[in-house]
Amino acid sequence: MNEGAQVPKEKLIVAMTKADIVEALYDQVGFSKKEAADLVELVFDTLKTTLAHGQKIKISGFGNFVVREKHSRVGRNPQTGESIEISARRVLTFRPSQVLRAEVNSGLGTDSGDTHLDDEDSDADEHDSLEKLR
Repeated sequence: MNEGAQVPKEKLIVAMTKADIVEALYDQVGFSKKEAADLVELVFDTLKTTLAHGQKIKISGFGNFVVREKHSRVGRNPQTGESIEISARRVLTFRPSQVLRAEVNSGLGTDSGDTHLDDEDSDADEHDSLEKLR
């Protein structure tokens, strides 16, 4: 895939879907749409199966998917204060790699990735962003 590929502003999407990934493979790699769709399905099926078996997934430069076992515990209903048992379950967590964190935070203008804007600056930036999209 084209590393560092930029999404043109006119193609800015709110959430990327499987169909968007298929389209990217079709456009950038040259697979047919059927081959691209089959490849995307295979990758996601493999990820789901691996996670369902409780195994960790490490993707270099992207991050780690980890399934954690949570034991049952006693909790409280915040409205009534009544004690209730919270059943044991498995939870999926994602930890981004340093590379991904740096990429996500690169447009913020800070090295630490911690950005705090006061309300006035935030409103102005939001207004500018909306104007650029029009």
